[in-house]
Amino acid sequence: MQILLHICCANCAIYPVKVMREQDHQLAGYFYNDNIHPYQEFKKRLETTKEYAAAVDLPVTYDEEYRLEEFLAAVAQESENRCEYCYRSRLLATVKEAKRQGFEGFTTTLLYSRYQRHQEIIDYGRELAQAYGLTFHYEDFRSGWNEGIQISKEMGLYRQQYCGCIYSEKDRYYRKKK
Repeated sequence: MQILLHICCANCAIYPVKVMREQDHQLAGYFYNDNIHPYQEFKKRLETTKEYAAAVDLPVTYDEEYRLEEFLAAVAQESENRCEYCYRSRLLATVKEAKRQGFEGFTTTLLYSRYQRHQEIIDYGRELAQAYGLTFHYEDFRSGWNEGIQISKEMGLYRQQYCGCIYSEKDRYYRKKK
């Protein structure tokens, strides 16, 4: 199948790209991440994805627009629901791009992460697939978590320390005093 892979970052793409190529899918990537903040983090992830894609000969379409205001407007009132917004905004952008480019299906590197809510991603992916007449390729890539980390280290790729949004950065680094 011809699949457009949403790429949240290079590190999360490594294992899914490997597996889907082994399954003989025709694969291309799509970098669209309206949630990554601050801007320097967005740029690091973008540049690392370009470095990775070049190293593994993966064609990638890059949306390099930095959407700080759009993201904050969408999640500021209910930041506890930010992950749902992230899943939906990125999958919607990916299915539209897949349709525009003539792909048969789409999927996301979010399915590699142990920290994402897979069932929400699956449900919305399937909903979009039906609405756009494409196939949502679900595969649980979490089994390759350690392998992906090892390969990214061997490649010397920048490895981020949080999911991407400013709220996850706060959760990672800020500890309230007890």
